[in-house]
Parts: sequence; structure tokens; C-alpha cells
Amino acid sequence: MNESVARYDEAARARWVSEPPKRPGRSAFERDRARVVHSSALRRLGAKTQVVGPADVDSDFPRTRLTHSLECAQVGRELGAALGCDPDLVETACLAHDLGHPPFGHNGEVALDQAAAQIGGFEGNAQSFRLLTRLEAKTVRPDGTSAGLNLTRASLDAATKYPWPKRGGTTKFGVYDDDLEAFAWARTGAPEERRCIEAQVMDWADDVAYSVHDLEDGVEAGLIKLDHLSDPGVWREVMAAAVELYVPDAEAAELEVGVRNLVAMPCWPAAHDGSLNSLAALKNLTSQLIGRFCGGAEAATREAYGRGPLTRYVADLVVPRADRVECALLKAVTAHYVMNREGVGAIHDRQRALLLELIDQLRTQGSRALEPVFRTTWEAATDDDARLRVVVDQVASLTDTSAVIWHRRGQHRGDVW
Repeated sequence: MNESVARYDEAARARWVSEPPKRPGRSAFERDRARVVHSSALRRLGAKTQVVGPADVDSDFPRTRLTHSLECAQVGRELGAALGCDPDLVETACLAHDLGHPPFGHNGEVALDQAAAQIGGFEGNAQSFRLLTRLEAKTVRPDGTSAGLNLTRASLDAATKYPWPKRGGTTKFGVYDDDLEAFAWARTGAPEERRCIEAQVMDWADDVAYSVHDLEDGVEAGLIKLDHLSDPGVWREVMAAAVELYVPDAEAAELEVGVRNLVAMPCWPAAHDGSLNSLAALKNLTSQLIGRFCGGAEAATREAYGRGPLTRYVADLVVPRADRVECALLKAVTAHYVMNREGVGAIHDRQRALLLELIDQLRTQGSRALEPVFRTTWEAATDDDARLRVVVDQVASLTDTSAVIWHRRGQHRGDVW
């Protein structure tokens, strides 16, 4: 057993359904990583838009949910390893963190949450847990029900960004009520509603990756004009977006300091013209920002907890407040220029309407309209609520493109197939 794996006890390496090792010399967490890499849910992320879509730029440059997950995994793996976490464990959590994203990303979540209101709603993180423990085909329990990918307890816990069920006052949660059995198993021995350090590393790697790379995509698409960011008026709008969306407790003074610190970086480009040198400067900016944010978290965490290996619940990730504010400002730049630009609201309205209509079509058509993996679950369902959850699972599994195709077929043929 390698040194990093040995830091995790037998309970952390346990699986819901016991399995013998299939290949000597491979760790439990290496097996977990391989299972996520080979999952159909991860492959589907390749056809789900991150922020900039194909209609925004005439190239194959923009990131997808898949490329974002790969970049998040690289950032998280290195930060986790620097802190003494098992790198394969952290990478597994990062690769899995977006598996539950439905078509059209967060906008699709809104539509599916509305459609599923009577059955406990929809949340991408809870859907990710459902995929890992139920919907992905890998292991079957003794009673014949699916155990999903049957990951180790530590990997499931590390992939859980919100370790609690739905409750009043919050829209973020990590498990649906009908998945609580698996959730309780995964959280055995964990402090109530506390995230392990591996999950915290995954969460910060996610923030770092999309704050930096979505900015890069927006600049390359021509939607974010770096020279415009020399205008204080633009930054006032960006700061307002940061407070509204990401750091509601931020004071104006710390936001202003964050802006000054970002634009004062020697690598901050004044403009971007798409040339090779300009692209290199943009890439250098992304590298420097990732190093800045990860280095800050590593140093602050080490200052708080010392130099020993930090795993599970012996420590919390410490991210300096200034870094969180700067990260939020970068996300707000993308929100201001890309997600909130003119015309996007109408596109989002059409996307939500499409998904709601598709759910109605599939509920009316029944099992014959579903993929075989969902058809059998529909036929085993005992009531309308259970059948609605099957339809929501089916729609959530679709890519952006396949959701449009399924909806069109339902309209023109009265059937999906």
C-alpha cells in the first residue's frame, strides 16, 4: 500500500458492496478514479456547455463541462497532494463534482427543480451523488438493486460538496430523500454536516478553475474586452455582480483592493488581439492566477495546521479572504460580460421551457419513450411521484444537443423514438 493511501483507515477504503481487488498493486482510490473516468456520465459532460457556447465563437476553443472537470481535477490533485491528501482520491472527487449537471447547466437545474418540486426538487450535487450510488451501472447489491459505481466511502464523501439533505432556507443540498440510505453509509463516522478536507479542496479547485478558465474563454470569444477593464465604471458593475452572486458579505473597500491587486499583477494583459503572443500572455495569466489562489490556500492551511499530512477530518482548508474576494471578482467579470449579456435572458427562457415541455412529453408517453436503463425503473415504480423522478433522471442525463433533439421528436412524432 502506498504512503498516501495508508493515511486512510479501513472504513475510509470500504465499499458499500464488498468487492475483491481486481488487479494487484492498484489502490482503492486508483480504482475509484478509473470508475469515474470510464463512466458514461463523465463522457456526456463533453457535450454540455460550460459558459461560452459554440454559438458564441467560431472555433473549438471553448471549454465544456468535461474539460472544466479535467482542469478542476488537475488543480485539485496538486493542491491535495501538497497537503497530504491522497491525490487519486481528490482527483476522483473533482472529476465527479459536475456529473449531475443537466442540459443547459445551472439554467437547466432551475427548470428541473421546478418540475420536481412535488418530489423534493432537483439539485446538481444531489444528482451527482445519485449517479455515483444508483444510476451509473457497475455494481449490483445482493438484493438486486444498483450500487452505482460502488466507490469507497472516502471518495463518496470527498465528492459531496453539501453533506446534508434538502432543508428550509437553502437551495443547495447533496442528497435526495430516496438516496439517504447510501448517504448515511457514506457519511458514517463523519461529523454532522462538516465537509472533509478533500471535499474542501475539490470545492476550491472548482472555484479556481472556473473563475480563471471561464475568464479566458470569454476573452478568447471576444465577449470580455480586457481594455474595458481599465474603466472604473465597468469594475463598479463587476463589483456589484460579485456581491449579488458570490460574496454577499463583501465590503466595498475590500472589493476595491481586490480589483487593484488583480490589475496590478505584472502578467495582467492590457488587451487581447488573438495573436500567438496575445494567447501566450492570456495563458500565462491563467497559470499565474491558479498558482496565486492554490499557493495562498496551501500556505494558509499549513500555517494553521503544520506540515504533517492532512486528511479527512483532521483539518479544514484555509483560503485567505483576499483570495476568495479576487476569485469572486473574476467570476463576476464573466457573469457581467458573458452570462448577463443582452439576449441571454431570452435564451434561458427558451431552454427552461424546452426542458419543462420535454418532461411533460415523457410523462405522457411513459416507459416506451425512455432509454432502457430508465424504462425498467419506470415500470418498477409504484406511484406517479416515483415515475416523475425517473423522468427527471432521464432528462438530467441528456446533453444540451440531445435534449433539443428529444424535444423536437416529441413535438413532431408524439414520441421520442
